[in-house]
Amino acid sequence: MLAEIKGLNEECGVFAVWGHEDAAQLTYYGLHSLQHRGQEGTGIVASNGEALHIEKGLGLVTEVLQEKQFERLQGHAALGHVRYATQGDGGYENVQPLLFRSQSGGLALAHNGNLVNAHALKHQLEAQGSILQTTSDTEVIAHLIKRSGSLPLHDRIKQALPMLKGAYALVLMTEEQMFVAQDPRGLRPLSIGKLGDAYIVSSETCAFDVVGAEYIRDVEAGEMIVLDADGMYSDRFAAPIQRTMCSMEYVYFSRPDSNIDGINVHSSRKRMGKELAVEAPIDADVVTGVPDSSISAAIGFAEQSGIPYELGLIKNRYVGRTFIQPSQELREQGVKMKLSAVRGIVEGKRVVMVDDSIVRGTTSKRIVRMLKEAGATEVHVRIGAPPIKNPCYYGIDTSTKEELIAGSKSVEEIRELIEADSLAFLSVEGLEEAIGKRDNTIKHGYCQACFTGSYPTEIYPSTLHPHDKEEAKL
Repeated sequence: MLAEIKGLNEECGVFAVWGHEDAAQLTYYGLHSLQHRGQEGTGIVASNGEALHIEKGLGLVTEVLQEKQFERLQGHAALGHVRYATQGDGGYENVQPLLFRSQSGGLALAHNGNLVNAHALKHQLEAQGSILQTTSDTEVIAHLIKRSGSLPLHDRIKQALPMLKGAYALVLMTEEQMFVAQDPRGLRPLSIGKLGDAYIVSSETCAFDVVGAEYIRDVEAGEMIVLDADGMYSDRFAAPIQRTMCSMEYVYFSRPDSNIDGINVHSSRKRMGKELAVEAPIDADVVTGVPDSSISAAIGFAEQSGIPYELGLIKNRYVGRTFIQPSQELREQGVKMKLSAVRGIVEGKRVVMVDDSIVRGTTSKRIVRMLKEAGATEVHVRIGAPPIKNPCYYGIDTSTKEELIAGSKSVEEIRELIEADSLAFLSVEGLEEAIGKRDNTIKHGYCQACFTGSYPTEIYPSTLHPHDKEEAKL
């Protein structure tokens, strides 16, 4: 994925193992398969039944976790995390898992999502004497659990979780237990698998395949799963509300080989491309997708339209991140280093360029120009999702409407800005139909707030950017 130049980043990925002698090593491989969900920091906490040990740092999984670290990560259980910063900055102290120690033992936490009432909870906790060590909303969860006093940890967690508002796929671990929880609307994916007698927890099912685990089921909305020496059992901390899984998990964030609620991501993206070809047909010579997340939709568009699919754009996978470059000129050069147009495919051709989204428009403009510089006579842009008009408060780094091009411009204005010969987006109805096909039925609802502005939870004013407070539909 071209997260650094496309402008969308998902907050993080969680992977955990319970009951395996090589828990930390398995977690390493699981995190590596979830690297697309966060590239800023990573860490692993391991338990040997008596103590918790942590290794974490800023950077990619292969950069942070070296062989020497695993000499200290011994035990039957491990909790890992890859992070992209949205709530809180990208400093070391915010890298997860977070580990807290007290006289009663250790507690490690890792979560995917974003709490929309984090600011309100922090003010409340500080007023009661809590001292927060990070700017991450994840720390709030630990303080709420600890505040419940002398109750058993299981009960303290059940009391704390209903106070959280927003999206959270959460894993907590002590020396002797692991707790897995999903918010009452199930906004983020989280699944349980099994490897022999060991249990595996992952943000995406693709990680099960990597470590050789068998998928069991998804964690249900409002459910808390407990893993300990007696095995696995399920409890509830909240009544389930209609699940509203984030639509962008299917459109962009999840790997094509993952399944979410039994729906394969690659297949759903192909259907998006087919729906797009029906809604916005065009006379052209070749179809190409922007690597990597748009290739499935491009294949679907080609199949439906009868226009041949070609590799008109190639991604270079061995280039550093362009956002660290010091000037705009060098950043644009970095885009060309990451992505190249194949002149032999696009020269003299009318090209349909399929992408998954347009956030700020700058990257789309560069790619359209790149194709035309390679000889494309026309470039028709087709987007396999509706226009992103509204900020996300559940763990995607689109925090203000001001930075979203579709928030203030029409489709025609966007087309002119990106210099395309034509531009069309998939409709909201077409997206839902493409995602939800499972035995020809819609399984449940989806969060489409970034497209429609209708949020599935209350959005607290302290969460909003000042530009958006008057416009948000609360």
